[in-house]
Amino acid sequence: MSLDEAGLDRMQRQLQIFASELNQVMARERERREEAEGALQELKNSYQTMVRTLAMVCEMKDNYTRHHLDRTYQYATALTRRVAPELVEDVRVGYGYLLHDIGKIGIPDAVLNKPGPLDDDEWKVMRTHPLIGYQLVTGIKFLGSAMEVIRSHHERWDGRGYPMGIAGEDIYLPARIFAIIDTFDAMTSDRPYRKGRTVAVAMEEIEKNGGTQFDPDLVDAFIKLCTDLKLVGSDASGLTVVR
Repeated sequence: MSLDEAGLDRMQRQLQIFASELNQVMARERERREEAEGALQELKNSYQTMVRTLAMVCEMKDNYTRHHLDRTYQYATALTRRVAPELVEDVRVGYGYLLHDIGKIGIPDAVLNKPGPLDDDEWKVMRTHPLIGYQLVTGIKFLGSAMEVIRSHHERWDGRGYPMGIAGEDIYLPARIFAIIDTFDAMTSDRPYRKGRTVAVAMEEIEKNGGTQFDPDLVDAFIKLCTDLKLVGSDASGLTVVR
């Protein structure tokens, strides 16, 4: 074997060794990546479990909330997909929809489950629940923007809402979406002291308040959503598929 051939042979063996070592490094990196992805998915699952647990606490506290949470989550996700589809991919927005009423944990049962309309003093107490909810979750960092849905879903487009009295586009978009959904579900749900309104009547009321209580563009999108889903003349609780 000539010198050149010997040198070429050594180079080939070195390349083979290098390739083998590189494959081992890549395999170890792949394993670490898979472990990291598994750990991340496990963390995400634990977040979802925590949110669902908190939502269940709401359900146990407020008899009305049990089905309200599921319905409003469905409605709000459907409307969000229409007006800001990129937000549907943000799990924190969904967390906010599910936990919007978490502050009711701090409302006395006598007010929360009163079998009749609230008086002025009781309404003052009830209106504290967005801030109570915000304070409860403010230390849960993974909720992120969900906190703004919890705090701002009772703000109004004209600035006459609560707890901060902010207006227009200063209100977080998912909170503006949820304000419509929350009102719609409240109107179409039966309460101990009144029968729920029909979907048609509730839609008319929502439309009438576009530009005052609600973002007018979102109202238009909501009316179209209800029409497309053929909710008029049906039971509002029948929407079970997010679209």
